[in-house]
Amino acid sequence: MNQRDELPGETGAPLLRFYGVSFTWPDPETGEPGPAPVFDAFTADIPGGFTSLTGPNGVGKSTFLLLAGGRILPTRGRIELAGENTRILSGAWADEAGTPGPGLTEEIEHRRNLACSFIYQNMEIDDSGEGGAKVGALLERVLEGGGHAPARKNDAFLAECLGAFELEALRGRTLGALSKGELQRVLLGFSALYGSRAIMMDEPVFAMEMRQKEKALDFFRQLHRETGVSVFVSLHELALTRKYADTVMLFHPDRTIEMGTPEEVLTKDSLEAAYGVPEAMLYDAERLTRGHFMEAIEN
Repeated sequence: MNQRDELPGETGAPLLRFYGVSFTWPDPETGEPGPAPVFDAFTADIPGGFTSLTGPNGVGKSTFLLLAGGRILPTRGRIELAGENTRILSGAWADEAGTPGPGLTEEIEHRRNLACSFIYQNMEIDDSGEGGAKVGALLERVLEGGGHAPARKNDAFLAECLGAFELEALRGRTLGALSKGELQRVLLGFSALYGSRAIMMDEPVFAMEMRQKEKALDFFRQLHRETGVSVFVSLHELALTRKYADTVMLFHPDRTIEMGTPEEVLTKDSLEAAYGVPEAMLYDAERLTRGHFMEAIEN
């Protein structure tokens, strides 16, 4: 049986549950909690599927993904991912009674990755421990050791990933020899091949050409339909959110979050309230930001 068939997000139960969650980033100098909480007693049920996080910078999208994926833990409250407490998934707790856990051992990290693959913003990889392993061998290793059903661990699925993320020409190279854009596409391939219950991605396609973005998002949407894996992605382009998202989370500067379908959430009034500019300027800003970015990396 495909293990995706039994996911809470596919049987009517929410994939993600936040219960009274508060979180404040610590002061980098003192290590003490800072003065401004990112979340304060936040409670929400978030369904599985294809979810796009949108809103201006600095409003909590990255923090939400990190909390949801168990990469950071709430200051107070509880988060469940596919029915599992993220404190246990991270190794901080050994059980629901709060018994101290062993920390992020290799076994626990693998279990957490099976629950949720994660692509960080501006992610980099140190491949010094891989002994110069080639991209193709690494992709095959990820597929073989991951959580996909045996019927999906085959050359056909690997070829689909290679095509979707344009990786065929990179198979013979090492991670350290890749450009940032190439590495980003390889990371997308890793996340798809790992067979996690959920994939969380923080601005994963920003540096890619539009055709590459759409190929990648088409693949993830089809992967969800075929396997039930849920995709959470932070996107700057509102057009892509409208095209691909089942659920939109629109983050506002006052820390409120609107959630619903693209038609329900991405209204003129809501967008202008979130971004503080006329709606038409948002699309101009997307084009301008990308133009400056591409010019910078070319120079």
